[in-house]
Amino acid sequence: MNIKPQLEDLRLFCVVARNRSFAETARELGVSKALVSKRIALLESGVQERLFHRTTRNVQMTAQGEIVHQWAQRILEDVDLMGEAISRERAAPSGVLRICSSTGFGRSRLAPALSEMARQFPQLEIQVELFDRPVDLVDEGFQLDIRIGQVHEGNVIKRRIARNRRVLCASPAYIERYGAPQSLDELKIHRCIPIRERDQDFGRWELDGPAGPVTIKVSGPLSANNGEIVRQWAIDGHGIILRSTWDVSREIEAGELVPVLPTYFQQADVWAVYPSRLSVSAKVKVCVEFLETWFEQAGMNGDL
Repeated sequence: MNIKPQLEDLRLFCVVARNRSFAETARELGVSKALVSKRIALLESGVQERLFHRTTRNVQMTAQGEIVHQWAQRILEDVDLMGEAISRERAAPSGVLRICSSTGFGRSRLAPALSEMARQFPQLEIQVELFDRPVDLVDEGFQLDIRIGQVHEGNVIKRRIARNRRVLCASPAYIERYGAPQSLDELKIHRCIPIRERDQDFGRWELDGPAGPVTIKVSGPLSANNGEIVRQWAIDGHGIILRSTWDVSREIEAGELVPVLPTYFQQADVWAVYPSRLSVSAKVKVCVEFLETWFEQAGMNGDL
């Protein structure tokens, strides 16, 4: 077996694996689809295995492709870390940093922070993608996930960078029409607006209260997978929501929303999550520390 893959071919292979498309990879890298196909064919020739199943719609990794993908990610990470170690004396980190987060938090809080970070560290190439679904950092090629709420994976490092909680609230119009629930049991018969978020089971609200943790099943005629939509529906008087303090503080201060059952809340701190192999990465470390300071100065302490 003649395995002598070029590093850039391994990088290209990982992008194809992430995009599941030669055409999308070509657009992302600014090269022709023919070049992508040629380099993948050369890589397959080198390992003497077919790495992708090709269809008219997309490409899927073969079993051998999965193995190559795992090793390619390790090799590329080690090469990047070697470069960082060699250049550790440089004050400014450099290179590509791929970050993911949830849509609402990413737009309203993370984007301004990264904008300032880009000014302070111009040698960093920051790539951000926002999702309202769980993300596999390793398989999808992200180096950092800025996440709200629970972190369940055992193969990652997590660092809390801001305190946050979710609170129950509704509009004055809703309270006037339906009344305010006086207990959690009453919440079950109210019109709630569930959201499909990355760390939550749909329609099940896990809350902390005076007597400790409690889980309640909620329902209503409206639901969504986007926090901005849910917040607006609540303002419009359609029901009760469970949202982060950073997301509804302005509306509560303006009187557009009012707290409901204020002794109950859901802990939902902001975490920086990254693969354990990147624990020594200078650019990940710089980004995490920058965001921690930024959110602290922005007053994100869970009491907004």
